[in-house]
Amino acid sequence: MNFSRALLSTVIFSATTTLSAAPAWQDFSVTALYGEHYKVVDPQQTTITLEYAGKAKYADVFFFLDHLKGGDDHKTTYFELSPRFSLGEITQKDLSYGPIKDVLISTTWESNHDDFDNNFDNFLYGFAVDLDVPYFNYFNLNFYRAHNDKQKNDYQLTASYALPFNWGSQDFLVDGFLDWSTAEKDHPSELNWTTQWKWNLGKNISPDTRLYLGIEHSVWNNKFGIKGQDENNVSALLKYHF
Repeated sequence: MNFSRALLSTVIFSATTTLSAAPAWQDFSVTALYGEHYKVVDPQQTTITLEYAGKAKYADVFFFLDHLKGGDDHKTTYFELSPRFSLGEITQKDLSYGPIKDVLISTTWESNHDDFDNNFDNFLYGFAVDLDVPYFNYFNLNFYRAHNDKQKNDYQLTASYALPFNWGSQDFLVDGFLDWSTAEKDHPSELNWTTQWKWNLGKNISPDTRLYLGIEHSVWNNKFGIKGQDENNVSALLKYHF
């Protein structure tokens, strides 16, 4: 592991340690997805996702782990760990300006392990802005430099968002992310725009139950950096927050 990766690993460990000491809020969830008509690896795919999000005074973190099983029984485990440090909180200065609420140092560790020995660990670092967008619970933009295992290093923009709304007495949530990375000599530009459209079925069980039923829609161009491998898929979704 080179110096930049070792440094980033230390930053990620420090952020998660700080966050675990005194979280201002945190959320755990598990999601089950099933989809068909995928073009890359296997047409059928079942995914179990574990997610954690939390915030302390100086940092926030998002973590998810996907365990995927294809129709031919191949298995993949993929996770991302994304700590971010608030420069506003660290410097004790108001960094808000217009729609910008805060500026942050942003990091991510991506790791993949599968039956095809396509294993990698990518490390991303950069900065982020949290935006104040009407009606959204959050809307964040992260700008990264990526140090990649299997491909040449590139740059990545990641947007994440959550939009709640009501229809009558029922609660709904639209949330997701968009990843866009630059083209380099050995791979094309890649775009992954994934959105979950969810109805809180759990509210009809008890006021505090968050059990979501819905779909996940994924548009992925040049998937895994493979030119021309474009997907537009819908998966059935069931998600429970603890």
